[in-house]
Amino acid sequence: MSNTYGFGCRVALPFADAIAAVTAALKQEGFGVLTEIDVKATLKAKIGVDYRPYVILGACNPNLAYRGLQAEPELGLLLPCNVIVYDNGDGASTVSIVDPLQMLGFVENPALQPIADEANSRLRRVIDHLTDQSPA
Repeated sequence: MSNTYGFGCRVALPFADAIAAVTAALKQEGFGVLTEIDVKATLKAKIGVDYRPYVILGACNPNLAYRGLQAEPELGLLLPCNVIVYDNGDGASTVSIVDPLQMLGFVENPALQPIADEANSRLRRVIDHLTDQSPA
């Protein structure tokens, strides 16, 4: 599953297990989760609506972030890399990750290209790992 600004997959895991699996896969690729936004709880608390279980994880690879910030100090506006996990309502979940190539594509700094390429490769391996672990 993909769109113009991200890529992802459906995993045959309940919501909480999907969050744990994506967090572990991110760690294998050198990313930590800096933030976790519980969209369901936030929407309930702020505007009183019910929404499916949905989280936004702010993932960061410190080495890539440091290299990127050295090349482009304003890059912090695009960090961390967002990863979403939401409940499909059928015992499975969806995981999607922002595409670093698209995100950095509009920044006119060629020094960022190899960093974006590496981030993209690592994050696509996260999706590959989740796809390999998920029963069909």
